[in-house]
Amino acid sequence: MPCVKFLTLPQLAAVVAREKAQGRTVVLANGGFDLIHVGHVRYLQQAKALGDILVVALNSDSSLKELKGDARALIDESGRVRILCALACVDHVTLFSEPTVERVLRAITPHFHCKGSDYTLESIPERDVVLGYGGQLAIVGGGKVRSTSLVIRRIKELYG
Repeated sequence: MPCVKFLTLPQLAAVVAREKAQGRTVVLANGGFDLIHVGHVRYLQQAKALGDILVVALNSDSSLKELKGDARALIDESGRVRILCALACVDHVTLFSEPTVERVLRAITPHFHCKGSDYTLESIPERDVVLGYGGQLAIVGGGKVRSTSLVIRRIKELYG
């Protein structure tokens, strides 16, 4: 991957363990981030505000296709990694291919697991995992005013 912030999950687990040992608060945000827009930026900035270290778990191309359909990802995972790495609020990026981010959560046990406002604290799929290891859940990013799907629809309306 083209970025020093990108780590494999074993590498990330080791880095996060060191950060925690130094008393730093670790926050995890996850998603597909296919066409970065203002909603993504608000989500990531507000997640970062909860702690010292923001880890972003990025859906791989294959998992994004599973979740969103054959037309996605619009930007391949390598490009999406590079874009996320360029954001000042992001400290580390890793990829995951499963339907949920549970494997990443179990490996790094962040203090906070953040989701966007399309979720509630009760509807977060990984809720039991996070609460099981003593972590906290947070909804961040404000109201859902943008989504990649809406951006795609708008582009189609304008350009066919």
